[in-house]
Amino acid sequence: MHKIILVTGSTDGVGKLTALKFAQDGHSVYVHGRSEAKVNNVVAEIKDASNNKNIKGFVADFSDLKTVKQLAEKIKSEISSLDILINNAGIFKSPIEKSKDGFDIRMAVNYLAPYVLTENILSVLEKGSNPRIVNLSSAAQSTVKKEVLIGKTTVNESEAYAQSKLALTMWSFNFAKQHPNITTIAVNPGSLLNTKMAKEAYGQHWSSAEKGVNILYDLVTAEVYKNDSGKYFDNDKGNTIGHFASAHPDAYKKDMINDLIRITEKLLEKIN
Repeated sequence: MHKIILVTGSTDGVGKLTALKFAQDGHSVYVHGRSEAKVNNVVAEIKDASNNKNIKGFVADFSDLKTVKQLAEKIKSEISSLDILINNAGIFKSPIEKSKDGFDIRMAVNYLAPYVLTENILSVLEKGSNPRIVNLSSAAQSTVKKEVLIGKTTVNESEAYAQSKLALTMWSFNFAKQHPNITTIAVNPGSLLNTKMAKEAYGQHWSSAEKGVNILYDLVTAEVYKNDSGKYFDNDKGNTIGHFASAHPDAYKKDMINDLIRITEKLLEKIN
């Protein structure tokens, strides 16, 4: 069945390869990146490689939440329904520590931006055919500290990254409960995949990027996962493919999730 798909952060790495895989299957694919030139190049590249003309691009810098809101408005004006959203865009190392809005750059890009985007295109997702959302979490998850979340305290990049990924996972679980008609799954696609992010962060990789591509593809297309909303898939488990596992203990604490959502909503009220 033909799907309409948006993959954020898809101008390189796992995101780009995933977008290409969907394009090769004949789906309508929307690529996203922060550089217009790069987005245009990738759209042309995927069209050529897949012989699929239904490839378009969106440009938005996820470190600027106002721009993310503008992207959501553009999506609503251009797409009547969306079947699949893969919140893949993420950052670890960065020459800039703070976002335009004063948040840690990792918290902004990895958590707040997908939160803003998803919540603001909800109407488009709800019109999709059996819609699914996959949020890219990580094996690295650490208790979310309010001072870090609101940008008051600075921590090292590894800790900020881990907190941002747990925040994303907690919100993912909450979103799944609030929207039972949208299958929403958080996934660790695999640690140290062969991507630019892993190379910049650690200078090495453990597994091929295709390992991540394959699980993202399966989670949003395979019938077997349609009733697994509100779960965490750990692709580090198992030999060839992972399985559903437990995320960080905080992800199952209702009071902590409620606090996270409340603080997040308050932060986002200031973003016009």
